[in-house]
Amino acid sequence: MIKGFLTVGSWTLLSRVLGFVRDILIARFLGTGAAAEAFFVAFSLPNMFRRFFAEGAFNMAFVPLYAKKLEDPDEDADAFARDAVAMMVVVLTAFTVLGIVFMPALVLAMASGFVEDARFTLAVTYGRIAFPYILLISLGALVCGVLNANGRFLAAAAAPALLNIAFIVALTLVALNPSLIPLATPVPELIYGEALIWTVPFGGALQLGLVLWAAHRAGHRLIPRRLPRITPELKRLAVIAAPAALAGGVVQVNMLVGRQVASYFDGAVAWLSYADRLYQLPLGVVGIAIGVVLLPDLSRRVRSGDTQGQRNAYSRAAEFSLLLTVPSAVALLVVPGTLVSVLFERGAFDADDTAHTALALMIYALGLPAFVLQKVLQPLFFAREDTRTPLRYALVSLVVNAGVAIGLAPFIGFAAAALGTTLAAWAMVLLLWLGVRGMGEVARLDDRARRRAGRIVMASLAMGVVVWAANVALAPLFSVGLSGVALLILVATGAVAYFAIGQGIGALRLAELRGALRRG
Repeated sequence: MIKGFLTVGSWTLLSRVLGFVRDILIARFLGTGAAAEAFFVAFSLPNMFRRFFAEGAFNMAFVPLYAKKLEDPDEDADAFARDAVAMMVVVLTAFTVLGIVFMPALVLAMASGFVEDARFTLAVTYGRIAFPYILLISLGALVCGVLNANGRFLAAAAAPALLNIAFIVALTLVALNPSLIPLATPVPELIYGEALIWTVPFGGALQLGLVLWAAHRAGHRLIPRRLPRITPELKRLAVIAAPAALAGGVVQVNMLVGRQVASYFDGAVAWLSYADRLYQLPLGVVGIAIGVVLLPDLSRRVRSGDTQGQRNAYSRAAEFSLLLTVPSAVALLVVPGTLVSVLFERGAFDADDTAHTALALMIYALGLPAFVLQKVLQPLFFAREDTRTPLRYALVSLVVNAGVAIGLAPFIGFAAAALGTTLAAWAMVLLLWLGVRGMGEVARLDDRARRRAGRIVMASLAMGVVVWAANVALAPLFSVGLSGVALLILVATGAVAYFAIGQGIGALRLAELRGALRRG
């Protein structure tokens, strides 16, 4: 399982690093202007529904059912997957058409602050171009679920990198030759906005093609052989997926609330988006890896009645998540301004943008451990085909998020949106933790995980002191045009300090990690 975490995490890390390169280029050429904000809103629409349909509700229901069929020699798991593909094509094609037709209403729901503003028309246009991405990426997520359930994580983890590579290539080509985008009014930021938005569906096709090719090579024939029909297995899938879909809808409503609040403050949508990219690096590397690997592993152990194996998987996942997430949160809290300035402050992105983005980043950092711990706790429910309980908890988190974001916006401005997201995440974790206690020993951390959790926090705080001191010492380098070198030194110093301190006080054991990889 640890090898699976590291395989998914390392490829996710590559994708997120490429995402940083993409965002550095977007900040350079678009800054926080109308085209940038329109792009962020338009791109978030298919991504929001993707999490709702594919990575959220559908996969949480599909993976346990598919994994169980794999364990039964009398079942044809791939036939079940083909039926699911056929149904998804029909449903999402219809949904895509409706989304394109009613795009003004979707943009209004996402960012009503854009109304009577050039950003609204631009966001509608961009949204219609990007929306077919939902069909491509949702089908890709289903194929990834098949690969992951069979213990094949490489292609599914590598696929997201293709989209970021496509973005980088598109922006680079347009920078070299702006005439590639023939606009009647050749405004620079609109040229780059057009290049970005047309890359979205193209990148989705690349991702789907890669995972389909990987599944074919692994012997899984997932292209439907018949028209979609409602089978008993699909009915069961729908019954399990419905509460998860509603829970996913609650999460997306939380996002909508944040976007709505931000849309009433000029530049805030972009500030929150850039801050989101930074805290999504550790969240993606750790959270996605755990979510992808833990659910099929737990599903198999639940089916076989392996109580000790379930507890061990849960404990190791919690330990692994804290090991990388807590120090990341501390680092983002200690040097947010340095990170944002070095990565984004150039061209159209100025010092004022840096200050606002750094504030949002600090607030998100406070919630980073909660975002990842949700990925550890939720599979305990989903592996048992229980999607109703997380739905109830998600509704509570919705109330928390809306109350904080809307209630505090008149007093603390756009930061209320980030604070609402963070507090809602901690509310969700608290409820999930209270809920899993009723599952008995399988949902109790073992002695090793409890012991190391405290040591991980101590090592992270000590690392934070070292990073703060190193940031002060490196200030001359940041001010003389060597900020990139200084940031690399700062990151390396923090990493070495954390692992040295952690090894010294027993927060981690590198020998155990190497042993796990060899056994894998």
